[in-house]
Amino acid sequence: MSLALKLAALCLAPCLALSSLDARAAGEYSRQYESCMTQAQSTTATVGCIGDEVEIQDKRLNKAYQALMPTLKPERQKKLRALQRQWLQFRDANCAFYLDPEGGTITRITGSRCILDMTASRADELEALLFQ
Repeated sequence: MSLALKLAALCLAPCLALSSLDARAAGEYSRQYESCMTQAQSTTATVGCIGDEVEIQDKRLNKAYQALMPTLKPERQKKLRALQRQWLQFRDANCAFYLDPEGGTITRITGSRCILDMTASRADELEALLFQ
């Protein structure tokens, strides 16, 4: 195999590996989520769809985190670990604010959607760091 082909394969390997991490294409969520949301007829069903997608995005986030950590020097690993813990606390506190007890059942949806959006966004951030 020529040197150029070896270099191309080496450069493309991370891209191919990360393609499985990305459950969203162009800012969209999984097909299962889209299908579930189309069929959801109640707040409970909608929150269930969101919860299922949160699990998918959380797995994506964790895969990106696990892939990123070994690429960092020990001091940066320590910083990322602390930052990730702080981010989780912020996400949970921020999204809990949307669960206004006086806001009716819609707040269950907005609170759940907040967790979904923030989790997917954080997964995007961590995946982007892999290419820096």
